[in-house]
Amino acid sequence: MTADTLRRSPLGHLDDVLAAHSTTGERGVRLREVPFLAQLDLQLRPDGAAARRIASALGTPLPTEPNTVSAAGHLRVLWLGPEEWLVVGPDGSAPATAERLHAALRDEPGSVVDVSANRTTLELSGPSARPVLAKGCALDLHPRVFRAGHCAQTLLAKVNVILHQVDAEPTYRLLVRGSFAQYLADWLLDAMEEYRHPPLTA
Repeated sequence: MTADTLRRSPLGHLDDVLAAHSTTGERGVRLREVPFLAQLDLQLRPDGAAARRIASALGTPLPTEPNTVSAAGHLRVLWLGPEEWLVVGPDGSAPATAERLHAALRDEPGSVVDVSANRTTLELSGPSARPVLAKGCALDLHPRVFRAGHCAQTLLAKVNVILHQVDAEPTYRLLVRGSFAQYLADWLLDAMEEYRHPPLTA
């Protein structure tokens, strides 16, 4: 039996439920799981030679502005702190990416840790995605403040998440620990419920 047949995403059993509760149109909002993304926690000084080598290895500079994201191809680099980033890539890309990062780090202080198994990813998109999040998140999500290419470590429905706005639709990705994924998905489905029906009129 191969490793792939043994893998189970935290929300794989909810695929049909998430699809059934998603809607389109002017008030549309969609929810799906994006399982098994590669996630590498990277820590090092941003002003050293290793940071420049790592930027070359990734094909994009490490973002130094708080709560921003840089990108190269299918890789995204999320700023988590002054000396910490999360490198997110497609399923199966963690070993090769980690090898490149370790080689670029050389013997300078720093670390590269594969944390892919710690979290799954929920993707919330559509015109009503922002008001759905606003029901349980204290961040100012107005596009003047938080827009595509931004990320933040925050609380959603009292759950720690890494929130990444992918595009202006808007599409958001919520990176959440597997043990909280079911709770957060249930909360989001409940928060989405009103958008499955026409708005009330006076």
